[in-house]
Amino acid sequence: MKKQQFFYELSPEEINSLFQGLQSQLTELKQDFEPKSPTEYLTRSEVAKLLKCDLSTIHNWMRKKKLIAYGIGNRVYFKRSEVEQSVEPLNKGKEGNHD
Repeated sequence: MKKQQFFYELSPEEINSLFQGLQSQLTELKQDFEPKSPTEYLTRSEVAKLLKCDLSTIHNWMRKKKLIAYGIGNRVYFKRSEVEQSVEPLNKGKEGNHD
């Protein structure tokens, strides 16, 4: 059987350590139980509209593996999150340059 300790018998450092352990466990638990947002799929036309470019540009980016395409039958889809991640900063390394 575990020895019971009361908070008034613990030093401030011990209490702080207990709370830090509890906080890390709660953070881990929260990640497991947070609702996952469903993957949003976009058509070629929607991606072209989102990125303000032509369908031929979308086709070229698919060919060059700049955009990852998914398909069902003859339909082509893109994951919105991956499309957004494919947009890269032009001035890498120059973080203070926001015009």
